[in-house]
Parts: sequence; structure tokens; C-alpha cells
Amino acid sequence: MDFLRPTDWAGALAAKAAHPDAVPIAGGTDVMVELTFDRRRPDRLLDLSGIPELRRWETGERTVRLGAAVPYRAVLDHLAGPLPALALAARTVGSPQIRNRGSVGGNLGAASPAGDSHPALLAAGAEVEAASVRGTRRIPIDAFYTGVKRNALAPDELIRAIHIDRATGPQQFAKVGTRNAMVIAVCAFALALHPHTGTVRTGIGSAAPTPVRAPDAEDYLSGALAGAGLWEDPRPLPEAVRRRFAELAATACRPIDDVRGTARYRVHAVGVLARRTLDRTWDAYTKGLTPCA
Repeated sequence: MDFLRPTDWAGALAAKAAHPDAVPIAGGTDVMVELTFDRRRPDRLLDLSGIPELRRWETGERTVRLGAAVPYRAVLDHLAGPLPALALAARTVGSPQIRNRGSVGGNLGAASPAGDSHPALLAAGAEVEAASVRGTRRIPIDAFYTGVKRNALAPDELIRAIHIDRATGPQQFAKVGTRNAMVIAVCAFALALHPHTGTVRTGIGSAAPTPVRAPDAEDYLSGALAGAGLWEDPRPLPEAVRRRFAELAATACRPIDDVRGTARYRVHAVGVLARRTLDRTWDAYTKGLTPCA
């Protein structure tokens, strides 16, 4: 196995162009597991850990640009205000050691339907900055996941950064696992309120071949809030609205039975998580709680 280790971004793109089969590695929390258990045996590894710009983030007036190798620990310590759902998701990732090495960019590259960051990115409406020697493009998060552990990157592309709108309303993330820590999600759900546009967005993990949104649930809740004037005059949600939102969220699932849970359980659990996250986000909204700067 060849080990390629560029020292700058231009060198990384050149190496990927010359060797499209090279598997990128930075924190290694996914790739090294696959190598250890012989699930993957690539001819080349492309080590990106020596490229400083991938570990930087920029907080703008409206968006956060998160370098592909920024670790979860940094999201927790520095970005919980502008990116609350992502920070909540980061808190559930593995152990402190994994949070110190693993990154959102690595999660995207692996594209596992059970990746913890995916629901939060879907709910926030992120964009993935992909680059190659041919140039740079942004891929909307909704178009990024193309299949089980497959993504929209071309063979010569690398993830450079993730662009995420700063939260303008409350956000939540919740996850079901077989234990309280160091666990792969049985299912996960994220919800973000976007009062400036009068919309809501969702994200579901580990309940379909790819991370998905629940568009019917989003449209229903957005319509219910607008129709009752609740964005302008927040009041407790009617029980019928809470129940229907949860039902519609569950119908977006296309799960399987596996060692972590049955398909039937996942559908039920996503409905429960949808209702809980709705209760928490709406409670925060009615109390006038807004994301921190």
C-alpha cells in the first residue's frame, strides 16, 4: 500500500488527480477501522492531516465555513452558538479521543447513513465545497448522498470545506443507540426552525439507504405555523400538529433490519424523536431563545 502525504492543498489535489483511487485519510476514525477489519484494502492512502487550512474555520455574518478536517471537538468548543444542531450531534460522536480526531468532512466522505453529522447538515441546509485540479464547486447537501456509503464526489475530487448557514432559530438533534455512549446510531433526527424564511428543515439518519429529509413533515409544519400565525405570535402547538408532524416524519423512513434494530422499531423511534425535537425547538422559540453569536 502506497502512502501519499502532500504538505499543501495544491499537492493534495495533484495527488488525487494522478491517483483517483487513493483513499483520503485525515483523522482516520473510519478508514482505520475498515483497514483493521480488512473490509477495505486500497492500493493508496492520501494523508491530508498535514494540510493546515483543512483544520481552520471561518465564522461570517451569515455562514460558517468549516474546513474538512476540523475536529468535532472544535465544533463543540467554538461553534455551538452558530451551529447548535451540529454541536449536539458532535457531542454524541464516539469518545473524547474520537471527537478530537474525527471530522465532519470525514463523516461526509464516508457517507454512512448512520453518520452523526448528516441529519444536522440536512436540517441546516449545508453545502459541500468539493475541489479538484479542474476547479471548485459547491454541492447542496440534499444532492450529496447518492447511495449506501456513496457520495457525489468525482473520482478526482476532495472535500475542502462545508458551508453552513448560521442558525436563525432553535435547532435540535436526537439519537437512539443501544447504549448511552460509543455507539452507532440506531436512528437519529435533527430539526431546525428557520423563522426568517418561515420554514423548517429536518434530517434523518440510519433509517434509509442514505441520510434523508422528511419533506412532507416539513411542509406540513411550515404550513401549520404560518396558517395559525405562530411565527409572529408563538404559542403552544396543538396536540394534533405535534402528532401529525411525527407521523409524517416516520413515513419518510426506508429502514432495514440489522444487528442494531428492526425496521419497525426505527420507524417508531424516528416518530418519537421527531416529536421530542419539535417540542424542544418550539419551546425555545416561544421563550424567545435564539442561537448565540
